[in-house]
Amino acid sequence: MNDAKKAALAAIDEKKELVAEVIREKALLFMRDEIPHGIAVVVERFKERPGTDLIDIDVNIYCERESHKGMVIGKGGAMLKKIASAARADCEEFLGCRVNLQCWVKVKSDWRDNEFLLNNFGFKQNTNNR
Repeated sequence: MNDAKKAALAAIDEKKELVAEVIREKALLFMRDEIPHGIAVVVERFKERPGTDLIDIDVNIYCERESHKGMVIGKGGAMLKKIASAARADCEEFLGCRVNLQCWVKVKSDWRDNEFLLNNFGFKQNTNNR
């Protein structure tokens, strides 16, 4: 892989991390009294549509309990829509283009206690402090 391709992939990874953090921030902001901080956001797809100024982004929001899933989605999907709409607006601003953001909520029981899932969800373990 050449250096230009590596740099392009690194830039996409940085954008994906920013998108995930923006969505997590909005979830915690809007739900600060309702849900524990045990949510993770993973960008599953980040694809620019050729010939347009549009990026399709698919995201999974993981929580630890089925009851938390219901809170994140909200009555009639209202909370998830609020989170996604606010996050989409921020993403469009920092990406400089339109964003088609699709969010799904999934349950992964006790994911915070699973080192494999922590790594998959982007929470890097610091092995120097062990």
